[in-house]
Amino acid sequence: MALTNFRTLDLNLLRVFDQVMAERNLTRAARNLSMTQPAVSNALTRLRDALDDRLVTRSARGVEPTPRALAIWPAIADALRQLEASITPGQFVAAEATTTFSVAMADATAAELMPGLVEIMERDAPGVTVRCQPLTTRDPRRLLDEAQIDIAVGFFPAVLADLTAQAQTGGMAAFDHQRLYDGRYVCVMRRDHPLARGPLTLKRFCEARHMLVSFSGRPYGFIDEALASLDRKRRVVLTVNQFFTAGRVVASSDLLTVLPQHFINTTGRAEQLVQRDLPFDVPPVHVDALWHRRQGQRSDHAWLRLALAASARQAFARDAA
Repeated sequence: MALTNFRTLDLNLLRVFDQVMAERNLTRAARNLSMTQPAVSNALTRLRDALDDRLVTRSARGVEPTPRALAIWPAIADALRQLEASITPGQFVAAEATTTFSVAMADATAAELMPGLVEIMERDAPGVTVRCQPLTTRDPRRLLDEAQIDIAVGFFPAVLADLTAQAQTGGMAAFDHQRLYDGRYVCVMRRDHPLARGPLTLKRFCEARHMLVSFSGRPYGFIDEALASLDRKRRVVLTVNQFFTAGRVVASSDLLTVLPQHFINTTGRAEQLVQRDLPFDVPPVHVDALWHRRQGQRSDHAWLRLALAASARQAFARDAA
């Protein structure tokens, strides 16, 4: 079937497509669009005929996009957001908003940022809802591209290096970022651990048994990369996916772990723990907010970014006091 001429394409069909792709569910898409589900299904049928592709197929949890749908959605979503921003600039009014945001971050990051963010929400935007979900990857670009989250906050060195390389070659990156705070990692152990007495040498560090906080479950992280550059390695006997869990396990075992220094007080077990500088150099930890550029056009998204930045400033001013 020949593709419908773009001049005759009903652009409202693209709004329906965008919502179906974002929700992966016809019922939720219909609710977001204030339409009935049959109307959404009919719109999808018309767009399928126009594009000569099924676009989505039914699944146990809703619908799954076809490769063609995944390929064209980012451009369509980007165009719709830019058009929305151009037509209704400055539309977001925090005191009146009922927007729901989805953010992804590790529990250590959430422990720092969420108290301040809630304070801002209660004061300035009581109708706004934030859904915070675990960050399970060091590269959340797919989640952002598919609009599964509005913003990711974390340590993304490979992503930022890639974005910098794109900018240096004159390319337009699809993602943007903002530095929220810098931190450092330290070695943590229980207070009466045998290695808590005396200097922590590289040899003693490598010979110890370690626990690694790994979002993916892979027993290898940036600490291991730093050790590999020195032709050294450590034995990771346990991986966990939360910093809070790591603090609890280390407090009652002979395992060592590496945690963000600013997080130690947040564990509630600081009096049971000892921290030592790592016996080798590791790069500084930069915690960034990362988002898709199509989201950056929205005034409500700009408010969220400003609120997260203000919460970070407040958190680290408190820690420094």
